Amino acid sequence: MMTSRSDARYFTSQKKGEVAEWRDEIHDPDRDKRKNAVKKVIAAMTVGKDVSMLFTDVVNCGQTDSVELKKLVYLYLINYAKTQPDLAILAVNTFVKDSQDPNPLIRALAVRTMGCIRVSKIIEYLCDPLHKALLDEDPYVRKTAAICVAKLYDAGPEMVTEHGFVDHLRELLDDSNPMVVANSVAALAEIREKSCSPDSTVGLDSKVVHKLLAALNECTEWGQVFILDTLSSYVSQGDQGAERVIERVLPRLQHANCAVVLSAVKVIVVQLEDLRDPARVQQLVRKLAPSLVTLLSAEAEIQYVALRNINLIIQKYPDILKSEVKVFFCKYNDPIFVKQEKIETM
Repeated sequence: MMTSRSDARYFTSQKKGEVAEWRDEIHDPDRDKRKNAVKKVIAAMTVGKDVSMLFTDVVNCGQTDSVELKKLVYLYLINYAKTQPDLAILAVNTFVKDSQDPNPLIRALAVRTMGCIRVSKIIEYLCDPLHKALLDEDPYVRKTAAICVAKLYDAGPEMVTEHGFVDHLRELLDDSNPMVVANSVAALAEIREKSCSPDSTVGLDSKVVHKLLAALNECTEWGQVFILDTLSSYVSQGDQGAERVIERVLPRLQHANCAVVLSAVKVIVVQLEDLRDPARVQQLVRKLAPSLVTLLSAEAEIQYVALRNINLIIQKYPDILKSEVKVFFCKYNDPIFVKQEKIETM
């Protein structure tokens, strides 16, 4: 009988569980302790533990001026908002308040997080902050808001159309900041892919093209890819327009990023259609050859993509690589898919 009583101590413990300890730390007056507690919760969430029971406690931590702590809280919200949509409404006031914060990083963070939470009740409250963010004085907030429009379209296309967000994106193509321009182009391109409506197109004219070409030199490489892909659908008005576009795009052929090079090749090939001087066309075609050859010395996957593009180009300009036949010789260590493309191209 004594033994059974002593065994009972294994089922009673004065030590709290992890969740209870984290909850106490989250409510601690010390901000550093609160931040460390939320980090522990995020770590547990990352490895697959269910910490949804701390939803309300973590959301209340979002009412702070610490950007780092807000990022952690918003990361938690994005993960659990779908499974806790009713509780997610508790964070709406925090989002709306943060979208008006003096710190542009916090304003952008609030808009970005609301766009990532695909909960209809949250999306309803996103439109007003998003309108303000698209007109924000800080370019970082504007470029974040531009991408948020594409995310909102994915969740509720009718809402984007109803509130005129596509028109807002077109207006941002005239923005003074190249990253805002690039993100607006990217958002419009994504919307166009998901919608067959002509109203979602960028609406290229000479003025817009001039802006996009000016932004090329200053935006990131992936921003350049989006801009170049958009320019590939532009039809120039005569020789001068085509020459102008080609001259601005030619330096991109020397870019280190293969995606930028291929996008630049695409733009140039399209613009060559509008040139009437055969000698000038041949001169420009020859400038494409070195870049295409360089792509064939990259990784196998890039070689394959380059070969597929080369296969299309030589159908229009068969002499473009006539002096570079050796690059199409199959090597012993080429993957089979690269060998097949080389043989087909030859």
